[in-house]
Amino acid sequence: MNKYGHLSSKGQITTTKVRITALFIFVLTILAALIVYPKSPGWFSNFKVHLGLDLQGGTHLIYQADISDLGDVNIEDSISALRDVIERRVNNYGVSEPVVQTNYSGDNYRIIVELAGVTDIKEAISIIDKTPLLDFRIQEEVSNDSENQINEIKQEAQAVLERALAGEDFAALAKEYSQDPGSAEQGGDLSWVTKGIFVPEFDTVIFDQLKVGEIAPELVESQFGYHIIKKIDERLNDQGKIEVHAAHILFAKADADIIWKQTGLDGKDVQKAQLTFAPNTQEPLVILDFNEEGKDLFAQLTTDNVGKPIGIFLDNALRSSPIVQEPIKDGSAQISGNFTIEEAKQLIKDLNLGALPVPIKLISQQTVGASLGEVSVQKSLLAGIIGLIAAALFMLLFYRLPGLISIIALAIYTIISLAIFEIIPVTMTLAGVAGFILSIGMAVDANVLIFERTKEELYQGRSLNSSIENGFLRAWSSIRDSNISSIITCLILAWFGTSIIKGFAITLAIGIMISMFSAITITRTLLRLIVNKKLEDKLYLFGVRKMKSKEE
Repeated sequence: MNKYGHLSSKGQITTTKVRITALFIFVLTILAALIVYPKSPGWFSNFKVHLGLDLQGGTHLIYQADISDLGDVNIEDSISALRDVIERRVNNYGVSEPVVQTNYSGDNYRIIVELAGVTDIKEAISIIDKTPLLDFRIQEEVSNDSENQINEIKQEAQAVLERALAGEDFAALAKEYSQDPGSAEQGGDLSWVTKGIFVPEFDTVIFDQLKVGEIAPELVESQFGYHIIKKIDERLNDQGKIEVHAAHILFAKADADIIWKQTGLDGKDVQKAQLTFAPNTQEPLVILDFNEEGKDLFAQLTTDNVGKPIGIFLDNALRSSPIVQEPIKDGSAQISGNFTIEEAKQLIKDLNLGALPVPIKLISQQTVGASLGEVSVQKSLLAGIIGLIAAALFMLLFYRLPGLISIIALAIYTIISLAIFEIIPVTMTLAGVAGFILSIGMAVDANVLIFERTKEELYQGRSLNSSIENGFLRAWSSIRDSNISSIITCLILAWFGTSIIKGFAITLAIGIMISMFSAITITRTLLRLIVNKKLEDKLYLFGVRKMKSKEE
């Protein structure tokens, strides 16, 4: 047994373990530094510091939820769903790290939205308030125009028909006269269609009466008005069904008089919207998949209205009115409306955001400028640097060599903490920065307890190695108990506190846990590496002026 109280063989094993631990700390520090360094290459560049509203600048909005019409619906569930929809909406629009919270007192329910980096209030409000109103309707009744009105519409349509039959350009006439906005811009072109897409009167003419290239010699009357129809081409599709390429000119007599009745099936019942293309025409189509409730509603709706049109309305505008050929029970619907690809993609994006389950009203708005946030960041960094320097000077003055070791450990602690903040990621606010700086103080406090205990052991005449080991061992219980109580407090603050308090609590809790690793593992390992027999007579390097003799 040597002077330090270890058998030689055991000493070799201990030295090996210390070196392995030191190597682990070194590798961990390098990896953490690569994560923290903003210009690191490859995979490490995926991590970055997420700044909160008060540091980055952005928009703070408060909405009042209107629960007056919810009836017997569970209010808290509805408000929770509202919060989820708003959060999903701002996420889909690319806003990073949004904070969406609910706050209520009695019947006063509010939604607090913080959008870091969004300083344009109008943009922020449009992100949240934009609600694409999608609903499905059926025709309740069609009012009759007066006889004179009908005659006037029919006479105008007849005059245009005669011009088309006389050889005038059909597309030019359609662009000038057709009241079907979906096809007028394309010269009345309806592209390739299969039987059942249009009203029965229209289908009968283009599939059963006209030959390719012919224009119907008589006006075709439907519930929508009077049609002038041209059959451009005909073919068999991949499924063996006849497809007709048709065009028409519509003189509407009933469009403004059709009464569409709401069915209760709307955007909230849509589970997913996706883009597809018609197999032959490559026309963009929007496919809607309903949730379970919507699937049942749509199945019942199509069962009760076979042979009738179902109007698909977006923002109260009719986008499509397909005729129901048979009950649709698979929970899938198709919207075709001569979309461009960009229009279809935007519609899908809007529909996937979901409808707001509860009406909301904006009652407060506030912006934090980026310049103010930049000043806050600079002041926070300055405060952190001052704190680190003050702690370093204190440790050097009072504990000399162990103090220097603790400064190195504190630097490693800082790098690891920042890396973990980026990995999780933690949104850094002013309160979060305060929590991190406070955790630095607690890391220093752990080292103070250890070194003071080490000095007491040295004054009692124990060897340097034994004093250091006993210092760590006997200070551990105090460090453990104080830090665990602090972590419990942080958990309570994070659970019940507001967003600002949560930021403080989370960064403080993470800092405390890393500080325990720093004090107990990093500092101890570094001290074990440098302690040797030559330092036994140089206790002034450990802040011990004079060691008592055993006789004293």
